[in-house]
Amino acid sequence: MKRITQILAAAAISMAVTVPAYAETTLTVHYPMPGFFKDVMDTISKKFMEENPDIKIQFASPSATYEEGIQTILRQVGTSEMPDLTFIGLNRLRMIDERDVAVDLGPLVKKDGNMAEQGFSDTILKLAQVKGKQIGLAFATSNPIMYYNADLVKAAGGNPDVPPQTWDEVIALGAKIKALGKGVDGIDFRWQGDDWMFSALLFGAGGKMLSGDESQVTFNGPEGQKAVDVLSRLVKEGGLPVFTKSAGEQAFAAGKVGFEFQTTGALRNTIKNVGDKFDLRTAKIPLIDPVNGKLPTGGNAVVILTKDTAKQEAAWKFAKFAAGPYGASVVVPGTGYVPNNELAAKSAEYLGEFYQKNPLFKAGLSQMSVMIPWYAFPGSNGVRVTQTIVDNLSRIVDQSAEPKEALDDAAADVAGMLPRS
Repeated sequence: MKRITQILAAAAISMAVTVPAYAETTLTVHYPMPGFFKDVMDTISKKFMEENPDIKIQFASPSATYEEGIQTILRQVGTSEMPDLTFIGLNRLRMIDERDVAVDLGPLVKKDGNMAEQGFSDTILKLAQVKGKQIGLAFATSNPIMYYNADLVKAAGGNPDVPPQTWDEVIALGAKIKALGKGVDGIDFRWQGDDWMFSALLFGAGGKMLSGDESQVTFNGPEGQKAVDVLSRLVKEGGLPVFTKSAGEQAFAAGKVGFEFQTTGALRNTIKNVGDKFDLRTAKIPLIDPVNGKLPTGGNAVVILTKDTAKQEAAWKFAKFAAGPYGASVVVPGTGYVPNNELAAKSAEYLGEFYQKNPLFKAGLSQMSVMIPWYAFPGSNGVRVTQTIVDNLSRIVDQSAEPKEALDDAAADVAGMLPRS
């Protein structure tokens, strides 16, 4: 019996030597829009934990939108509920910075020393900077594209192989599709929720939200007027009804809408929801000014919040992994977002062959050269400013106000919400 005890004791010592103990670090991660990102986050975190067994990822309850996400984080600052990392809409990074909530990633980038070799070029890093400060790493980036029902286009006399190049062409064909009857609408334009799709029209006309010194509202200038005139014409001439976001998506997926304009990030869900009900196609979104027009960069960035230095090291590993080539190789096919990592975009190991096999994803990729930052309003009223713009767009869509009236009202209200110098 004594001999058996000695053997067991020796075996225990041997196991202690050959299987080193390690302290597990648990990171709590928050993210928005689970409809887009739940499967993506689950896949990325699982792979990350396989490669980093000493780090455990657990998710906080996700937020429905970017706007809800930023407000949730700001409420949790200084409490035990605040997560270690979050994914923040690119236009809300400024709010996080102005409140000094996020960890400055600049020192970590500098210490790393080889970000470009990991696919993070200076251009990509700048997507998540505020006045040169590295607030996060761009995780998912998008631009607005045109989705269209090739069957309805053909039925209305259009050529589905040559999609509309201008808003005039969109409106004319939308009207013909609406005229087909049988409960069919011509167009769905995703104006609800935030100012991103308004930015697509405004920037597409060469306009800006505010003056260079951010003291004056400029979105109600000539370019802004052109933008809201297009929105109004989409309603009055092109067959754009007063849809909610979900109703518009459902109607398009059911084959009851000719054109849908929204983020390329919705592409994977759209493909799934459409199935084989009709011939789904995608194309570039028209620019009001084809020469000077730009498009807003949608999406989000991974941001480190924890002040615990030990956790920060683990969080930096996860941030780089999520925003790195593997993460991008999951995000793009899983959603429709464009790649935010150069290694992922070029390497056959990740996405090099993906676009050749999946042509519907090419529309967003083809517009990357005209992408500019999604504008972030200064001060503490960013969410209110966005809602004010949306509320006035609603007046245009439901035709309770003329475009100029609604635009000027929005500008006047926003001017009162800007920080006073």
